[in-house]
Amino acid sequence: MLLRRQSPSRPRRRRTATVLATALAVALVPLIAAPAQAAAPVDLGPNTIVFDPSQPIEQIQATVDAIATQQVPAHFGQGRYALLFKPGTYGTPEQPLRFEVGYFTEVAGLGQDPGDVVINGAIEVYNQCLPVPEGADPNCIALVNFWRSLSNLTIQYAAGDADGCRSSANFWAVSQAAPMRRVNVTGANVSLMDYCTAGPQYASGGFIADSTLPFVVSGSQQQFLVRNGSVAGWSNSVWNQVFAGVQGAPATNFSPVVGEPKYTTLDTTPASKEKPYLYVDDAGKYQVFVPAAQKNSAGATWAAGSTPGKSLPLSKFFVAKPGDSASRINTALALGKNVLFTPGVYHVNKTLNVLWPNQVVLGLGLATIIPDNGVVAMQTLDVPGIDIAGIMFDAGTKNSPALLQLGTKLSTLDGKHKKPLLSSANNPTAVQDVFFRIGGEDVGKATQSLVVNTNQTIIDHTWAWRADHGTGVGWDINTAETGVLVNGNDVTATGLFSEHYQKYNVIWNGERGKTIMFQNELPYDAPDQASWQHDGVNGWAAYKVGDKVKVHEGWGMGAYIYTNVNPTLHLSRAYEVPVTPGVKLHNVLTVSLNAAGTIDHVVNDTGDPVTPTFAGPSTVLEWPVP
Repeated sequence: MLLRRQSPSRPRRRRTATVLATALAVALVPLIAAPAQAAAPVDLGPNTIVFDPSQPIEQIQATVDAIATQQVPAHFGQGRYALLFKPGTYGTPEQPLRFEVGYFTEVAGLGQDPGDVVINGAIEVYNQCLPVPEGADPNCIALVNFWRSLSNLTIQYAAGDADGCRSSANFWAVSQAAPMRRVNVTGANVSLMDYCTAGPQYASGGFIADSTLPFVVSGSQQQFLVRNGSVAGWSNSVWNQVFAGVQGAPATNFSPVVGEPKYTTLDTTPASKEKPYLYVDDAGKYQVFVPAAQKNSAGATWAAGSTPGKSLPLSKFFVAKPGDSASRINTALALGKNVLFTPGVYHVNKTLNVLWPNQVVLGLGLATIIPDNGVVAMQTLDVPGIDIAGIMFDAGTKNSPALLQLGTKLSTLDGKHKKPLLSSANNPTAVQDVFFRIGGEDVGKATQSLVVNTNQTIIDHTWAWRADHGTGVGWDINTAETGVLVNGNDVTATGLFSEHYQKYNVIWNGERGKTIMFQNELPYDAPDQASWQHDGVNGWAAYKVGDKVKVHEGWGMGAYIYTNVNPTLHLSRAYEVPVTPGVKLHNVLTVSLNAAGTIDHVVNDTGDPVTPTFAGPSTVLEWPVP
């Protein structure tokens, strides 16, 4: 999302495997030293700050404020931080703990359940008021509030000395890649829009899961997914608000009328697996909890007791720190260790290989992996139960064929069996809060970002982003064809965000796929139509379902065009799908932003155009059209 948007009426925007693994383990043992076990306290790296309720609140406040001062403006900075709170209560109504969350900052409780850590105060994200020419209108927005997270705690809202407007809600004015998970808020509304600054106050999120929230002000949020939780109420919708398994969610109302609500509500989520998380047990030892997969679920997993799943002691993890080599990390993986990436930036000159069933790769503080020499940053074998979460993959300067690849071509063969041997619906591979960036901080290149070959995979919140602003940005500079390529069968995506790729943003070749909430912006920077077309078709669809697919379903899907380099460009269709009864789309839309670019049709040759003079949205409520 770029720093813009203008609308006269609406805010806008922007698994054999065991043998191989054993052989690799034997071969790689000499590469890693065998140091004695580290003594307590556990070393979670220089950029992890662990708070204890016995600390003076003034000390905690000063620390979180210093991190915020550094990170709130650090859009493309190198800093990565995890602010972790041990079980207990922090702040009081009279002396609350209130602070902002900046870029590349994770705030999380270290209890097993959200009620184990209580913050009296507020944890917030506000608009950024960006510089403008003298005399120009203000540009205070949340459109670029990316790459941060909040999880596993309770906020008992306390205003303290906040001014009148700031005392009205806990503000979480975010855009993409800024998830809220396992959060309970009481004492005030939650506002996903910051209405306390100058305008235009636009926002473009977003993702909330496994949370219980009070009344939520959606405000200017262009699109949002709330999954498996509860809300006391919800106001506003702009283009695409989606709810799955959320108690209290508004009923489906996807009006084709411009300006009227665009809600898509599913009673349950067909397949889900909550993100693993670090916690401290009653004995004071660190564990990683791995939630169990769920089917057809609703509500927060912890609402009626602790979340189902299993705990893994930290001794079963290799705790990686910035500077650790790919060889060292690979040795740990080959030996069957899980990996916990502490906050920082990791350059890898070899592909990281996740080899064993049920291995967990978990990042803290949006730990970032950059592939050097054009390697694939990370790949997995064809085994069930792998979980990769909380990682950002940032493309290197030499083109990588992919950044993260789940499974191999064996998965494609396995998918032809009625009972697959290499994957499991009851123990699926999952990725949660895994993000991809092509350019922005520096030149980046990757043909594809996420490739999913493993059947039964759950994609729970990903943002694949070819940068539209920053450093190393341009049609021939940060090159990337496709954000997400799904070849596996029975894959479910909840919160699928893919933007600005130069060909198809999403290609889905697997059978029986499901997408619940999709958001896309097409590339801004194609210089001319000849550069952005194929086979006599203008542009490349945002979402492509393979021509041979028989069964596929999607709910709440939005694609937007903004071709600011050449506003005359056309896209023939936003969604390109085979015409067959088993391929179904519900509540899909297109929008033209800022009078730049035209989408001629919504699905195939169906749906009205959006143009520089009619921004839309243009909707198709059901495909095939009844």
